Amino acid sequence: MSNSSFRDSTVIIIETSRTSVRAGIGLHDLLRLPTIDIPARVGLRRNAVTQNGEEGPSTSKAVGSAKVTDYLVGAPLDQALAAGQDISVFWPFAEGVINDFTQAEAIWKHVLFNLLGLRRALMESPVMLSIVAGLSRDEYERICQIFFERFNVAGFAILDRPMAQFYAVISGMQLSGIVVDIDLDHTDVTPIADGFPVHPARTSISVGLNDCIAYLAHLFRTNTSVMSTLSPVESPLTPDALQETLLALARHVWETGLIKVLAEGEAARDLEDEGVTDIAAIVVAGKERAVIESGIKRRLNAKAQPAEQARAKEMEALDLVTTEFQGKELTVGKERHRFCEPLFDPALLDGIPGVKERESRDLSRPLQNAVGDAVSKTDVDQRNYIWQGLFVTGAITNHIKGLAVALSARVSPYILSAADILNNEVQPRAVKTLRVPDYFAEYREKGDGLAGFLGTSIVAKLSFNDSGGKNHVSKADYTNQGPRTVLGMSPSLL
Repeated sequence: MSNSSFRDSTVIIIETSRTSVRAGIGLHDLLRLPTIDIPARVGLRRNAVTQNGEEGPSTSKAVGSAKVTDYLVGAPLDQALAAGQDISVFWPFAEGVINDFTQAEAIWKHVLFNLLGLRRALMESPVMLSIVAGLSRDEYERICQIFFERFNVAGFAILDRPMAQFYAVISGMQLSGIVVDIDLDHTDVTPIADGFPVHPARTSISVGLNDCIAYLAHLFRTNTSVMSTLSPVESPLTPDALQETLLALARHVWETGLIKVLAEGEAARDLEDEGVTDIAAIVVAGKERAVIESGIKRRLNAKAQPAEQARAKEMEALDLVTTEFQGKELTVGKERHRFCEPLFDPALLDGIPGVKERESRDLSRPLQNAVGDAVSKTDVDQRNYIWQGLFVTGAITNHIKGLAVALSARVSPYILSAADILNNEVQPRAVKTLRVPDYFAEYREKGDGLAGFLGTSIVAKLSFNDSGGKNHVSKADYTNQGPRTVLGMSPSLL
């Protein structure tokens, strides 16, 4: 057991998700944002593989003879793909497991020595790694071996990523909850009871951020104003170019924070009442600016006639926004708020361009059902406490607020509608949502998508400042006991 602690300035944080890797070095009084954020993918020139890779999360295996140095990671991979080189792309963590440890090692090596600028021979930094939950003991040992023997780290600890995300938002003695992590193509649901992930209850659905983007791009096809601006009659885009442009527009609308999550049934009702064609007609008539500015005019003209006020209110209800996109000014309406609908009704994705093909069963399991089913697999006396900590995270939450509240309303069938507190103490009576607290100043305006990195930083500050060394493996511990040490001296207790 190590009796040493490390300087905060030397600690390295690495958060590894299905499709991205975030990293940073140094812990400070105000926990900092990650300085490194790259896709969790590697590339291999096609003449070095026997099977083709795919552009997107792929688990295609490279040939066994491929070495760590054969893989391209980060900027070199991006440049090779942009240049049109014959590259196979692999995502080793995409399926929620580590499909290829050589590819995983190539990513971590690139982060440590290329992006953070560390040197193996002079390595004095410990590493706190958060990674997908549910790995086997052998996999934990192999990861520990890679970091000590290949990277020469001074100390090492592993943390289940859902626990890192949960640690970022809990307060007091709250130790139970459920983490919903929305990634690019999957959404993972992890119940937590008394400070431990309930592995038998963990589940996932094959719907994610990319599906929401593709769905919104499809909805934009019904907006005649958007279509006429992006693909005018005199110089129309090819079908492929138009699809790429609509996907880029959908991503732009999401990234600029123009989307809110609507209550169940609200989107369809409002669009039926207002009608996309009405919005398009207003835009074609050149009145979109008047509609957008009507709210301001109404407040400035408090003495306006009732008829004028009613008209201004009606125009404001159309909820039009103007945004700059690829040098053009586009006006979009309420259809943008339907962005998150595929999460709650995956059947909407059937036949949508740009959506990966799935089995029918993957399109019949909404997120709210997956969450409810996961909680129902936990012990009955734990469920009430788990429902008191619903946390929704993932990149999608960086630009959309209120997703956890919208989800909590949709899981109401799993909650008692008329709770009898005196005669029923174990059945859940309400759902409480969590968010990253405002006192983390660096994260205040960043949404909840960086909770994994924040939680990993919090645990690293505690673990590597522990002079008893019970929560991390030092180099001396590894030398004396080998990789198995990580099983008993790490925040992830197996």
